[in-house]
Amino acid sequence: MGFLDKLRNKFKQTEEKEEISEKYKEGMSKTRSSFSSKINDLIARYRKVDEEFFEELEEVLITADVGVNTVMDLIDELEMEVKRRNIKDTAEVKEVISEKLVEIYYGDDEEEITDLNIQEGELTVILVVGVNGVGKTTSIGKLAHQFKEQGKKVLLAAGDTFRAGAIEQLEVWGERSGVDVIKQQEGSDPAAVIFDGIQAAKSRNADILICDTAGRLQNKVNLMNELAKVKRVIEREVPGAPHEVLLVLDATTGQNALSQAKTFSESTDVTGIILTKLDGTAKGGIVLAIRHELNIPVKFVGLGEGIEDLRKFDPHAFVYGLFADMLEEE
Repeated sequence: MGFLDKLRNKFKQTEEKEEISEKYKEGMSKTRSSFSSKINDLIARYRKVDEEFFEELEEVLITADVGVNTVMDLIDELEMEVKRRNIKDTAEVKEVISEKLVEIYYGDDEEEITDLNIQEGELTVILVVGVNGVGKTTSIGKLAHQFKEQGKKVLLAAGDTFRAGAIEQLEVWGERSGVDVIKQQEGSDPAAVIFDGIQAAKSRNADILICDTAGRLQNKVNLMNELAKVKRVIEREVPGAPHEVLLVLDATTGQNALSQAKTFSESTDVTGIILTKLDGTAKGGIVLAIRHELNIPVKFVGLGEGIEDLRKFDPHAFVYGLFADMLEEE
């Protein structure tokens, strides 16, 4: 059984898995329509696998924003595998591409890399960072809703004290999710707000505290110093915390998202990515670039506007979403 068959079967086992595959299929339609049609076109034009075929494949992957370094590594792996299996027919390369995309995502890690580091029976502190306008506050609201649905006691700390309306926006999400928001006035010291959040979380026996932070990247040095200060306060008050530092990136910005990820990972220990608006872009390959070039796992992806549409990232479902049209043709 080939890899694509295994992938197809993987998402037909249970209703829940079918629902996941449908969500990814729907959410990745823009990336897939450009990616699949180009790969199909390439396979139709080339009967044999040669140097020219790989050169064109390289271009297709780069235009899907898989990232130049990642594409180079991927093409090397593909060329080796094609030789090893003695593949002559271009149609068989689809199998190898899908397989290698999943492998490139996991690297040497286990499949659990997309799980959150939740402390059972203790307070879990999640710090959320990212530039303004990427969907940071919305992602925090959706995460809070998910944890609440799992029966956890959640608090939010409004540490983005500089952006006009940020505190109110978080409060709206708090009301929507039935979660309290710890806040001070606009312009307050973010570290002081996070400190208050931690004290409130301890006294109320909360399971999870999600901390919003400022995102003024044009003021990079100040922002990074501020994040470092917030982190010191968290570490002092809750040893071992923050348990997750989640960086929110907008998938529609493609390579720009990659450079933001580099900037933030230089000054904070980013443990995972929340990639918003994946459903709104043809540049879905950025998921692979972030993982491969920065070694940071994508933990959540935005596949729609609804409160339930922030999904735990599933690399197999992602590759299924990329190849869904091809899988259904067979």
